[in-house]
Amino acid sequence: MHLRRVFALLALLAAALPGFATSPARPVVLDVDAREAPRRILHARERIPAAPGPLTLLYPKWVPGEHMPSGPIEGLAGLRFTAGGKELPWRRDDVDMWAFHVEVPAGADSVEVSLDSLQPSGEGRFSAGVSSTDALTVVSWNQVLLYPKGTKSDDPTVRASLKLPPGWKFGTALPVASESSDGIAFAPVSLTTLVDSPVIAGSHFRTIDLGGGSVPHRICAASDGDAALQAPPPLVEGFRALVAETGALFGARHYRSYSFLVTLSDHATSFGLEHHESSDDRMKERAWVDEDRRRLFAGLLPHEMTHSWNGKYRRPVGLATGDFDTPMKGELLWVYEGLTDYLGHILTARSGLWTPEEYREFLALTAAEMEAHKGRTWRPLEDTAVAAQFLYAAPPEWTAWRRSVDFYPEGDLLWLEADALIQRESHGRRSLDDFCRLFLGGESGPPKVVPYTFDDLVAALGKILPYDWRGFWTKRLDEAEKAAPLGGIEAAGWKLSTTDRRPVTVRSWESVSQGVDARASLGFLVMKDGTVPDVFPGSPGEKAGLAPGMRIVAVNSRRFSDDRLRDAIRETEAGRPIELIAENAEAFRVFRLEYTGGERYPALERIPGAPDLLSDIIRARVPHPSPPPASPR
Repeated sequence: MHLRRVFALLALLAAALPGFATSPARPVVLDVDAREAPRRILHARERIPAAPGPLTLLYPKWVPGEHMPSGPIEGLAGLRFTAGGKELPWRRDDVDMWAFHVEVPAGADSVEVSLDSLQPSGEGRFSAGVSSTDALTVVSWNQVLLYPKGTKSDDPTVRASLKLPPGWKFGTALPVASESSDGIAFAPVSLTTLVDSPVIAGSHFRTIDLGGGSVPHRICAASDGDAALQAPPPLVEGFRALVAETGALFGARHYRSYSFLVTLSDHATSFGLEHHESSDDRMKERAWVDEDRRRLFAGLLPHEMTHSWNGKYRRPVGLATGDFDTPMKGELLWVYEGLTDYLGHILTARSGLWTPEEYREFLALTAAEMEAHKGRTWRPLEDTAVAAQFLYAAPPEWTAWRRSVDFYPEGDLLWLEADALIQRESHGRRSLDDFCRLFLGGESGPPKVVPYTFDDLVAALGKILPYDWRGFWTKRLDEAEKAAPLGGIEAAGWKLSTTDRRPVTVRSWESVSQGVDARASLGFLVMKDGTVPDVFPGSPGEKAGLAPGMRIVAVNSRRFSDDRLRDAIRETEAGRPIELIAENAEAFRVFRLEYTGGERYPALERIPGAPDLLSDIIRARVPHPSPPPASPR
């Protein structure tokens, strides 16, 4: 059939399809009013091109980077549809709760949608958590729009605008077309780019230029007060070093500019979410100005920035769905998140955001925790990735037996093992850095997605070092193992041990949380109020009968406090047992723990005579100027 006749026939068929927009070049118009963000409510109006007939509109369900159907449909309110000035009846799909059916009347060429996004003030997961306070907000566009079913997110062009409370400043990776007293008008972008580009705004706001040469990098930070924004000079220098270190590691940048969108608040949900040209980084209010909190949050920005290469540019085929309603498949999350966790922590050390000792403490704590997760004896690691969509939402109780999203921390151990193997077998001529440049680097340019499979990964590793990589990964992913994979630590010249010296990382966690880390001694953490979130199987606590969710109220016949519990642990070296009274749903029981080891904490110990590969792995690749000493606070 002649091509001209084919195109004519396709045009006729398209025009005949119900709800098909006959002018696909017409943009979607989205106007968001965030002036009531302090009340945790966003108002939106949207005009979507449409043709007469049945139309199904979808609320984004699978949010990229969250690896679960987390689109906060429960917060959708005030939903109305109109066309040609007349209100349209609508019906929610009785199977897919994120889908809404309307009938576009004859003569209409678009549907107007109005909706409110109600944000929680308490618990919530990821970007569906608390995103607004009295002084700041983070606008996630997926929460304030609908899009036609059957639409690839790359296809629609969206012209968005945003109104903010008076005096508020903002930051985003979105290009701005104009700004006035009426609000901000953004340049038209694809639906993919819009959803990938949140906006942070607030009355207490700071922008920090991080340099980067021809590709600008910056931090846009909002907080509930100005004091929290005063990052000390060494911390800012660490962020600038991070930009330089990512360039050295990957050899390319897949963005036109990069913005860290940093929220500093005790009242917003703490987490990180990656985007191609920005990251949504949410921390406690004093994470920049308090040394203990700084240490605990130091790895957040390096992790999320790493995702621009590993997760956004290179993405597993099961996660590169091209829309927001196709279910994602997470079997390769041990690469997407596990490799990112490894590289993010390495970059934290290379940038000086952690000292080498702090990195080793982190690695020791990670290895000891994975060793204590006895769920590994029945659940292979890959299943934690396949089941990620419900494990993210699992409660902390029984984590050590059920397993959680262990592909993050175990990824640190496995990719260290791969790194050390490459260095050993290549006699130091190659490392995982070479794999990163090959597989995640490529050519610099604007954002794009290059999907990959397990076969692609194995082939790329084989180019760096000929080896049975398929067998290497299959054994570690598919088999339930009794022991954690500590081979990488040992190949890097260290071994997991214990010490009676409380690591500075543990001191920071205990100072911030006012809890007690007794995992290496008694087998559990204790929170500020005495609650035990989990108990390691086979530990003294588990053998005594303690269970997750119980609350310790007394230690050796005295009211519980963190100091009294630490004293009791220390006194076990003299032979004195620990007796705890714990509350379990208003019932009280006495638990006698058989333990005589005193204070114990995980630590890394050098293997005599072995090369110290670990120190070389975390060594800076780019010379950094020595930052000025931190001013006393």
